[in-house]
Amino acid sequence: MTRFTESEVEEVALKILSDLGYSTLHGPDITPDGRTPERNAYSDVILVERLRDAIDRFNPDIPAEAREEALKKVLRTESPDLITNNHNFHKMVVDGIDIEYRRDDGSIAWGKVWLLDFENPEKNEFLAVNQFTVIENNNNRRPDIVLFINGLPLIVIELKNPADENATIRTAFNQFETYKAQIPSLFHYNEILIVSDGTEARAGTITSGMEWFMPWKTIDGVETAPSGVPQLEVLFRGMLGKKVLLDLTRHFVVFEDVEQGISKKLAAYHQYHAVNKAVEATAAASSPEGDRRCGVIWHTQGSGKSLTMAFYTGKLVLSMDNPTVVLLTDRNDLDDQLFGVFSRCHELLRQKPVQAKSRDDLRDLLKVASGGIVFTTIQKFLPGGEEDRFPMLSERRNITVIADEAHRSQYDFIDGFAKHTRDALPNASFIGFTGTPIEKADRSTPAVFGDYIDIYDIEQAVEDEATVRIYYESRLAKLELKPEEKPKIDPEFEEVTEGEEAFEKEKLKSKWARLEAIVGSETRIQSIARDIVDHFENRLEVLDGKGMIVCMSRRICVKLHDEIVRLRPGWYHEDDDNGFVKVVMTGSAGDPLGWQEHIRTKQRRRVLGERMKDPSDSLKLVIVRDMWLTGFDVPSLHTMYIDKPMRGHGLMQAIARANRVFKDKPGGLVVDYLGIAHELKESLSEYTRSGGRGKTTFDQDDAASVMLEKYEIVSALFHGFDHSKFFTGTPKERMTLIPAAMEHILKQDDGKERCLRYVTELSKAFALAVPHEDALKIRDDLGFFQAVRAGLAKTTASTDRPPEELDSAIRQIISKAIVSGKVIDIFAAAGLEKPDISILSDEFLAEVKGIPHKNLALELLKKLLNDEIKIRSRTNLVESRSFSEMLEKTLKRYQNKSIETAQVIEELIELAKEMREARHRGDKLNLSEEELAFYDALEVNDSAVAVLGDETLRTIARELVDTVRNNLTIDWTLRESVQAKLRVIVKRILRKYGYPPDKQKKATETVLEQAALICDDWTET
Repeated sequence: MTRFTESEVEEVALKILSDLGYSTLHGPDITPDGRTPERNAYSDVILVERLRDAIDRFNPDIPAEAREEALKKVLRTESPDLITNNHNFHKMVVDGIDIEYRRDDGSIAWGKVWLLDFENPEKNEFLAVNQFTVIENNNNRRPDIVLFINGLPLIVIELKNPADENATIRTAFNQFETYKAQIPSLFHYNEILIVSDGTEARAGTITSGMEWFMPWKTIDGVETAPSGVPQLEVLFRGMLGKKVLLDLTRHFVVFEDVEQGISKKLAAYHQYHAVNKAVEATAAASSPEGDRRCGVIWHTQGSGKSLTMAFYTGKLVLSMDNPTVVLLTDRNDLDDQLFGVFSRCHELLRQKPVQAKSRDDLRDLLKVASGGIVFTTIQKFLPGGEEDRFPMLSERRNITVIADEAHRSQYDFIDGFAKHTRDALPNASFIGFTGTPIEKADRSTPAVFGDYIDIYDIEQAVEDEATVRIYYESRLAKLELKPEEKPKIDPEFEEVTEGEEAFEKEKLKSKWARLEAIVGSETRIQSIARDIVDHFENRLEVLDGKGMIVCMSRRICVKLHDEIVRLRPGWYHEDDDNGFVKVVMTGSAGDPLGWQEHIRTKQRRRVLGERMKDPSDSLKLVIVRDMWLTGFDVPSLHTMYIDKPMRGHGLMQAIARANRVFKDKPGGLVVDYLGIAHELKESLSEYTRSGGRGKTTFDQDDAASVMLEKYEIVSALFHGFDHSKFFTGTPKERMTLIPAAMEHILKQDDGKERCLRYVTELSKAFALAVPHEDALKIRDDLGFFQAVRAGLAKTTASTDRPPEELDSAIRQIISKAIVSGKVIDIFAAAGLEKPDISILSDEFLAEVKGIPHKNLALELLKKLLNDEIKIRSRTNLVESRSFSEMLEKTLKRYQNKSIETAQVIEELIELAKEMREARHRGDKLNLSEEELAFYDALEVNDSAVAVLGDETLRTIARELVDTVRNNLTIDWTLRESVQAKLRVIVKRILRKYGYPPDKQKKATETVLEQAALICDDWTET
């Protein structure tokens, strides 16, 4: 049978890299004892001479001793912390190395030494090295491919076999986690990590979790690559080309210092290409011939818009002549949030942004000759005092105004803030960023900003796993909200009042007093509070995470909080550092006394924000009016309760709080208490009219339908099996029911595989549907199905499925009936001690034989024997092959129905006894385990035994062990010269003792193959 191997994936990868202009080398060739050594030791991860040559080429005006000092700085490690070292190195790469040196006249000079030539990609040396062994602290590791630029190991690639279902991108990611711990030196210099199994391919950084290893979906940056093109090829050709890779390294890597530590982030493909299009558009718009309208970038909420804005600003700073950049928002909290992102990215921006505190401060900040990144709300551009118009601050053309959420009515040339901004900065260019499309009726936005530069819609974001789907559930609280009242609500109210100051709210009070009184009535709040508590507790049983409640007034926020706390007193705590539920709102000393504990300063709100963002923190539920509805990211937030009239982009932005990616979160849920379905439909129609693909939300009934479909499939697997005792029986009855259920599954064709697969799919669908009434109906059944699945996955001989295949956010046992139980150990359930295969006794085998569930007994034996064969395969090639073939032959006869279950159990028990006896062969022959392995490699030829006899074969085996051990070098399995030498030595020994000449070739190959199995232990010790 022809099999696809990992080395073939490596070969394909190297071919693509060669096409892209990379030189390629075989790792063992450049080792200290290789054919063309470039490393003094296996701990060296930089190809020093290549780096030295590049430094000399790029920095001819810097004296030689200063260049050498720069090289030493690169090689020197200053911290025990990997991320700190990586961060320091990245600054050297993108900003150059500051160096001090003495001129010929004795004076001191300062300069920069560059490691890469960013302006001329072809002048750099790009090299791909496969099988690059690194030894550090006695850890011997060999990444598949390392990409060096000028001798620096900037990219590490781990490949897996696409034909092996257990070799996934997840296992490649896990290998990187091991590498970072065991050979950290290699990752001090890393910019990008890539994992691929030949079909899937993802890229991330040294701090990325698996969920943030992202695909690269385009080769040319214009069209998304067809699905038939392997992701590995798309990622390599789209991301690793010389120009793109250097551009990514310089402009699209950022280190953010967040509460949990430093996070290194790499731009996704949609961010990278959007930014480059925007920089080009800005250059055209700001030129003498340009119309100063750069355009609009519409990237759906949750896809990293704030970071895209930071990447754009950072690249703009270097591409234009020291520009001034003005960041406009229309709300103070948005200004703070965006300013926070930019402040954390100040290294990328090459300067620290500043925030205008007042109109006068804004004017001072913009009266500069050049430079600066200024944050302001658009309200600060209002004329002051007796002014008719805002005074002109600068006539420069290299000023760019970036508007966040560029679709508001305020951006108007007639009487909006765009007019005042244009008066202040008449030659500035305008660019807009938005998470929602420009409404068709909105003519002012295109007039100010121009047309779309780039669109990244919901469908693409979900497909790329940049966001998760949002589901919608209507739980309209009809109590006291009469249908005839709804039309009386001013549909423009939210649009008009959102973000307005308190005095403006007072003017509009009459418009909302009636609705606020109805929505905030005591009986309705009590009803809503009870429903939210029950609903959210049901959600938390299935999905660990956070929730948010959106109310229409601060009064309702406080009343709802008090009612929730009355129902769940343990959720309350007066301190900001504790408590399950909090209200987040602004206010003043003039507000009622009962509100005061909920009115917090900016710093106290920031503390709550950090708690909310921390998935492990006890703060799980927040109640807001308009705080945190835009620009506030809580990835673990999975449920949003809306009890406030909302529409248009405000509604789209709010519900997008639930679409963030978090571990394996399957989706977000929006719960509607006020009847916003019509507004959602309007938002969607506007969205699709603007060219967007994908639905804003999916009805939760859709999720329930999928769940019921999966439930029917799983139920069919258990048809005819009565599992009612699982819920009503004694602990013993429940426990013994599991092996019986497993037996029922195992009797079916592919029953085990189907059960593992469909219970997992049902679990994920259930997590999305909870607490839909249909989901609650099947909860107990699902608990039973999951218990059986756990038993099958844990105990039978299926190939081990990684736990991440089950949604990590979904708790394994959902049913209340077994919530206090542990995952059932099927050995205990079957009344057996869990065995150690190496000491399998006749008594244990007899017990297995006596299990009433014959299919389960068969599965147990298969697993035990497979596990033992796996262990033996690491040390004794011939013996493990022999047992593996015997097992396979027996199972094939069983699968072909030529023997019955009872008979195959008999045969497997005999095989187990043979394997047990094999453990003692070495003692009988007076051979060590290693010597026995080589003895078996020789004895495989029957004629050799007949001619030479046991004693001679034992002598040869001992000599082979000593000889092979003494001649092994690191990477010998990859080095043809060492293999050739060993082959000659082995043949010489065989001839010396008269081994049959016609069998020598096969014996030599088997001996070398056996040596390869145990060489890792030998080379490490």
